[in-house]
Amino acid sequence: MLAGLALFASGCSGSGEGNSTATSLAVTTAPANGAQNVVLNRKVTASFSQAMDPTTLTNVSFTLAGPDRAKIPGAVSYLAGSKIATFAPNGNLNVATRYTATITTMVLDATGRGFPDDIVWTFTTGTSVDVTAPQIVSTSPTAGEGEVPVNRRIAAVFDEAMDPATLGTATFAVTGPGGVAVTGVVTYAALGNTATFAPSSDLTAGAVYAATISTGVKDIAGNGLAVARAWTFTTGVAKDETAPTLRVTAPIPAAIDVAVNSSVTAFFSETMDPATVTATTFTVASAAGLALEGTVTCLGATATFDPTSDLAPNTALVAKISTGAKDLAGNALASDYVWTFTTAATADVTAPTLSSTIPRDAAIDVSRNRDIVATFSEAMDPLTITAATFKVTGPDFLAISGVVINFGSSSTFQPSADLAANTLYTVSIAKEAKDIAGNALGAAAIWSFKTGADTAAGPAPVVLGTSGDFVLLAKTAISTTGVTTIVGDVGLSPSAQTFLTGFSEALDASTTFATAGIVTGKLYAADMTPPTPAKMTTAISDMETAYTDAAGRTLPDFTELGAGDISGMTLVPGLYKWGTGLLMTSDVTLAGGANDVWIFQIAENLTVSNGVIVGLSGALPKNVFWQVAGQVVLGTTADFKGIVLSQTKIVLQTGAIFSGRALAQTAVTLDANAVTEPAR
Repeated sequence: MLAGLALFASGCSGSGEGNSTATSLAVTTAPANGAQNVVLNRKVTASFSQAMDPTTLTNVSFTLAGPDRAKIPGAVSYLAGSKIATFAPNGNLNVATRYTATITTMVLDATGRGFPDDIVWTFTTGTSVDVTAPQIVSTSPTAGEGEVPVNRRIAAVFDEAMDPATLGTATFAVTGPGGVAVTGVVTYAALGNTATFAPSSDLTAGAVYAATISTGVKDIAGNGLAVARAWTFTTGVAKDETAPTLRVTAPIPAAIDVAVNSSVTAFFSETMDPATVTATTFTVASAAGLALEGTVTCLGATATFDPTSDLAPNTALVAKISTGAKDLAGNALASDYVWTFTTAATADVTAPTLSSTIPRDAAIDVSRNRDIVATFSEAMDPLTITAATFKVTGPDFLAISGVVINFGSSSTFQPSADLAANTLYTVSIAKEAKDIAGNALGAAAIWSFKTGADTAAGPAPVVLGTSGDFVLLAKTAISTTGVTTIVGDVGLSPSAQTFLTGFSEALDASTTFATAGIVTGKLYAADMTPPTPAKMTTAISDMETAYTDAAGRTLPDFTELGAGDISGMTLVPGLYKWGTGLLMTSDVTLAGGANDVWIFQIAENLTVSNGVIVGLSGALPKNVFWQVAGQVVLGTTADFKGIVLSQTKIVLQTGAIFSGRALAQTAVTLDANAVTEPAR
């Protein structure tokens, strides 16, 4: 599970990077302890948690030896800004040979503290050298981005480990108006493969800047970029003074039956400074406060705590991200974020599967300006799904540029520009993509689609993840009275099956789901036989992620339309926002195309009066999203369409008809309703 060896000295209660405190000294090494098939031409690195005394890092205190204990000739260097020491062998290592790397107690940090024992780890080489050029998989700001805060740092993420000695202002440069070089400092985060340029002062407002990474930047095997990467962005007039927030975590708060071989992941609202999201600021501990050992990796807006060994079974654990975690503008979390979860008795050894895609396989007339989304059967390890492993290619087999964003069970590829019209595209996700327990897909996920001539109107759709597998999904209860018919699956978690009332359901022989006469589909609850508990935990997490996504969309096209009463209106695609509740007392029509999107942000309740029809003129229910902070009430015989994401409950009164998905963070109540899931 661990990406590298991690050990401690002073101010800690044991060994392991997860025990890091503000005064502890930790080191993470690469190649990882026990790594196999290591390329013959790579260097060996050690990333420290504190600034080190460079005079103590030499080829006497940092060594590499072969199986005969003979030391390998090489040079040791230390990059102070990134706190990384590198051992560079004078030549290629031998084929299929076990090597031992050692950092002795002679190595001290800048305050004179050292390790209580030598740090020793081993790895074994393979038979080949690495001759593949590294690639930049994402940048922040992105190419062409506008209104960039003037206090923002510039970051680039690579697809493999880089040689930190090659990353400096000579190879990673930023220029402003008139081509004047921006002064600053470049650092590199080995866990996340991220280089960051920090300007010495705020950038000029309303100016165009160019960032360039030259071919002098090399990977740890000495391969340089094949082509220099250059991109531009434009600053706004303001600073970013908004604190980052946590959008969602995996496991989610209060999750149960978490596999003991799981990692812990946090998804932030924006790109974070990887130097501030470390084992010091992201910790996992027992309920008694005993810290776990592990390694923390920050990649873009995602941070992952990877335990050194399996978690203890049937144990309550506490994860914490402190206010030391900061975004690229230097804004810290407003307060510590703490959540708990409980492990299961066993490990997860089941490979994830691809459960749905947007666009679907073989789709035609796909809008040219839409993202590509893959949803898996469970939460995935975001570090294994990047632009290097999630690729979109055209008819010439050349990969198009884009950025990959991961949340829970879903991964989204955002193309850098609109796709070509009437063109066949192929999407592939490498077989090495893994779930949070480390299980790989095993076979590449591949599908294709063909674009049409047009672009879609409205915002990007809200990604539902596995919550989109359910027509009804709730956390506390789902009940029905009267003659109800439901087409689609029904899910409940963390509440038990007893909180499904009025269904007269029968548990299947597998005890992993139930069936009911009024449901064309399956019913799932958190207390059913595995893998159902994990399935439901993922679905609830994805529901909460989708709600946060919808609520977090900015720059609305319409604000406070109708002062909260849209009765009788015809609404075009777009993002709508109300700081109040929303009322419909007469029919409302959504007019647009089959690929257009509507998102409604409602700060209080959504109330649809008796008999009111929400009509779709060309629109599809799957592309209509109602994000409601309060409760949703659909009146008697109302006819409603769309995906409802409610922070509280959803109530369908007698005879109401609903075509969509009712996803509630408390309960769903039905009374003689016809409920149908939309086509994907």
